[in-house]
Amino acid sequence: MEESKLSGLKREDFQSTIQGKRTDLFTLVNKSGNEVCITNYGGAIVAIMVPDRDGRIANVIQGHDTIQGVVESPEPFLSTLIGRYGNRICKGHFTLDAKNYSLAINNGPNHLHGGPTGYHARVWDFEPIDSQTLKLHYFSPDGEEGFPGNLDINVVYRWTNDNELVIDYEATTDKKTIINLTSHGFFSLAGIANPTPDIMDLQCQINADFFIPIDDTSIPTGEVRSVKGTPFDFTTMRAVGELIDADDEQIRNGAGYDHCFVLNKHEDGELSFAAKIFEPNSGRTMEVYTTEPGVQVYTDNWATGYSGQHGATFPRRSAICFEAQHFPDTPNRGHFPSAVLRPGQKYTQTTIYKFGVE
Repeated sequence: MEESKLSGLKREDFQSTIQGKRTDLFTLVNKSGNEVCITNYGGAIVAIMVPDRDGRIANVIQGHDTIQGVVESPEPFLSTLIGRYGNRICKGHFTLDAKNYSLAINNGPNHLHGGPTGYHARVWDFEPIDSQTLKLHYFSPDGEEGFPGNLDINVVYRWTNDNELVIDYEATTDKKTIINLTSHGFFSLAGIANPTPDIMDLQCQINADFFIPIDDTSIPTGEVRSVKGTPFDFTTMRAVGELIDADDEQIRNGAGYDHCFVLNKHEDGELSFAAKIFEPNSGRTMEVYTTEPGVQVYTDNWATGYSGQHGATFPRRSAICFEAQHFPDTPNRGHFPSAVLRPGQKYTQTTIYKFGVE
């Protein structure tokens, strides 16, 4: 793999030994010369270098410029892979085949994103396939962070000549388990800076007629509610900031947007359009496509202005996340699409982030 020419990141700053494994930085370059930079610590995407409408290249994902920065980030999930179960599980408890399982409590009274030593904090095995493709592998042992079953996972990042970051996931288990993998990219289409601009004027469309309401600890109430007439109606393009502080119980419960949207699907598992954002100053766009039934939209409501790459700072609401996934707390909600994986089955997911300009 070659050194990044655009991001200013240096491979040696990401080369270390952690958990007895080697960490490194991998730069994927397409035929236009645009780049994606990834480290195998947590599968963190630390740079996506794409042009604006005037051809100016900037990094549109929040990250750090050293492996120490990634490991010690104030936002531990910053643009990393998430698992074994993305999002929240109520009070860290679920039952599978009449057996009760207890997980770490790391988000108020609940379990979040696989726990404090989830996949975001693991060193993945790596296999560069070609100049535009990287394969990561992780073996998650039975009982890790409380989850049952040995889980064998492959994640492939592919950076196409159309500026699409394609993420393909596969996993198998030797024991019945639950699984909900995602990539937690913190996208800043204006380009990261000091300070990184907020997302209030970002135009957003989400292909969802329904969303999942949450209680005041961000756990689903069990309802699947229409977006019509609510601040969650992004069925047509509008500004993220328009209703982000509306006098609405759901907005208060999420401190803004931190909710799972139920994607409109013709059939389960189809790869279909999920969302689009447009940054009016730069002209940059990003489209999201996924096979998953939902997408958690998070508007970076808890950021504190911490420092990131090359002196950039990340204030509150300077990024937006589209975490393609199954619904939160699915193991405790029988009417949500199942997140169970059994021996002999293969978990698969494809999610695409496509960048452009208008």
